[in-house]
Amino acid sequence: MPQLLTLSRAARLVGATRGALQKKIKDGELPTFEGMVTPADLLRAYPLTQFEDNALFERLTQIKDSAFSKRIRERILPDPEVLAVRLSDLGHELAEVREQFARYRSVSGECEQRLAVLAAHLPGEAAKEVGKLRDWLQAALTRAPDEVEYHLLAARESAMRVMVAHVLVMPSQREFFVEGSDTLLDAALRAGLALNYGCSNGNCGLCKARIVSGQTKKVRNHDYVLNETDKNAGVVLMCSHTAVNDLEIEAEEAGSAQEIPLQQIAARVKAVERLSDDLVLLHLQTPRTRRLRFLAGQSVTLQLAETAPVDYPVASCPCDDRNLQFHVPRTPGDPFADQVFQVLKSGDTMNILGPHGEFVLREDSPRKLVFIAWDTGFAPIKSLIEHAMALDVAESLHLYWLAPQGRGHYLSNLCRAWSDALDNFHFTPIELPSTAIEDAGRFRAELQRVAIDHPDLRDCDVYVAGTKTLQDAARAFLLAKGLPAEQLVLGYPH
Repeated sequence: MPQLLTLSRAARLVGATRGALQKKIKDGELPTFEGMVTPADLLRAYPLTQFEDNALFERLTQIKDSAFSKRIRERILPDPEVLAVRLSDLGHELAEVREQFARYRSVSGECEQRLAVLAAHLPGEAAKEVGKLRDWLQAALTRAPDEVEYHLLAARESAMRVMVAHVLVMPSQREFFVEGSDTLLDAALRAGLALNYGCSNGNCGLCKARIVSGQTKKVRNHDYVLNETDKNAGVVLMCSHTAVNDLEIEAEEAGSAQEIPLQQIAARVKAVERLSDDLVLLHLQTPRTRRLRFLAGQSVTLQLAETAPVDYPVASCPCDDRNLQFHVPRTPGDPFADQVFQVLKSGDTMNILGPHGEFVLREDSPRKLVFIAWDTGFAPIKSLIEHAMALDVAESLHLYWLAPQGRGHYLSNLCRAWSDALDNFHFTPIELPSTAIEDAGRFRAELQRVAIDHPDLRDCDVYVAGTKTLQDAARAFLLAKGLPAEQLVLGYPH
């Protein structure tokens, strides 16, 4: 077992979230060494007896899968060839450990015999000191009670290495795990990483990565031809390869919204689902070879042949880039909404142009996340929340959803499911008269709840999506309460 564990591996071993570990680090309950933890310190903070059934980890996995509009995935074994390599690697390590143990056992036995001979030939006080040394040696070689949990943790770590592969991405030093026969790209997207890619089908070559250490296996054919320089450097296409064992790779990641290319895609309408009398959830699905690459919180331009193009924020997570969701309200005089409510049906085609916008998550921030939405401003907020859950780094997430009476909180069951499943997610629904849409005073009064729940706003990043009135009220109120201006992100006035 490694002497130091990354936070991602440590969190997975004890069935906690990275955010929970980071909170313990912040509170001084878990020491770190260059961002890593020792197994002993991890066990002191999380005794394994608390996690025998892995209930927390299973609930987290289930809610994340549900939140991303994906069916709950079966936990399948890796490819047989991959499994054989991992078991072989583990077998070699076990053989080395056994050989080392046998050598230590032999040396300790010989040492004890020599100490006994030495004690027999020494005068009284010196013999006593040698006797104390023998007693210490015997005690040190006897398993201490707390070592039982250490060995259980080591066994769990070994089993995890058989089932999943750990991938470290350079130079960002982000991490993700590859389960089953997932490709490197699919696993990275599911973990919330914004790796560079294009077609995701082996044609464009944009998802190239250099393997620094570890072994990969090709699981999908690709038409893109790597040149000899790339081959000699250990470059592979992430959309076509999986991890055989733990990897370190060099790969490009998008660091900002400006680094995401503009894309034009003809998508198919998968479903038009009524969320209320005047609101529908529009579900579009892109072709397998033309998935939309975007950052959580961004918007796209939608166009039907019969109407002018309109902008809508994506209401789903980038980790499922084929299935795109939009919250479309019925608005008088809106030809696009009329088409969606009255004419659009499953199987129809809609053009997508995007993404655009900079209402995106600050992924490297260690602070708590506070989200404030008015009505359908929940759409981009939902995308941000699901992405934050995929990254699994936030200490806590708190959603304040202000909704007009009548329409209400149209996805309140989803928000309550998040709250039930995740200890670090909190949901505060607030219903207001529809006239509050332009009432800055009423918005400021409701924002008092944020200041009460989070008395030190310097520890928070706050994201606000809603009307300009709400955004202006939030900026004035929150900055006056001590929130640094650079920790306030505003988006999507409507």
